[in-house]
Amino acid sequence: MYNDLKIIVLEDDPGVCKILSDMIKRFYTWGPVVSFTNPADAIFYCRGLKEDVALFVLDVFLKDSTCFEFLDGISEKFPMAHENSIIISGHASEDVVNMCTASYIKHLLEKPVGPYALQHAVLNMVSRYIRWASRLSRCPGPSHRVEAWQEQGPN
Repeated sequence: MYNDLKIIVLEDDPGVCKILSDMIKRFYTWGPVVSFTNPADAIFYCRGLKEDVALFVLDVFLKDSTCFEFLDGISEKFPMAHENSIIISGHASEDVVNMCTASYIKHLLEKPVGPYALQHAVLNMVSRYIRWASRLSRCPGPSHRVEAWQEQGPN
């Protein structure tokens, strides 16, 4: 199974960032949990990764920006970043809900975040990748199809 599916936590309050990261680390076994309090540092880190798949737990309002600006800043490297995000808000107003809906974000949690709500949202996203990986392992790849075609001919 997939064992390097990173979770990137971005929360500008260092105390809350640590709490969120620690909550996730208690149950998350599919890869590392990396946390940031500065969006610029998180963008720099994400752009430097070799992989292009990660899960994101993001505070909606950061000091001088929003999580949507962060997602836009990494979307070239992580095309599924919006859909792979859990947004956390101190107050999920109608505007926040509408921004999440317009950005195809399926998970919005309000602070204080309950550990089971966060766990459920993370596991919901992880399960997509586990199902995808298991399907891939059952399906012969292109090289197998080419070999089979060569053995039986083009007809």
